[in-house]
Amino acid sequence: MAEQKWRIEVDRGACLGSGMCTGLAPEHFTLVDGRSSPIAEVVQPDDLLIDAAESCPIEAILVRAADTGEILSPEQ
Repeated sequence: MAEQKWRIEVDRGACLGSGMCTGLAPEHFTLVDGRSSPIAEVVQPDDLLIDAAESCPIEAILVRAADTGEILSPEQ
């Protein structure tokens, strides 16, 4: 069985640039022109991504299962 991967999506139009995600998961997020951007779109599962998505003040970050598209965070 293949190991699950996660897909990181950031709504850059909604992002406020608070930097919460870069503080919580600097290996996964960077700020580009004052807005969050994933360093890689498809990554190995990492609980820090869930923390970052849950901590985003406007829920601009989505973490999905790469194979099914199921939203893992934030909780709907």
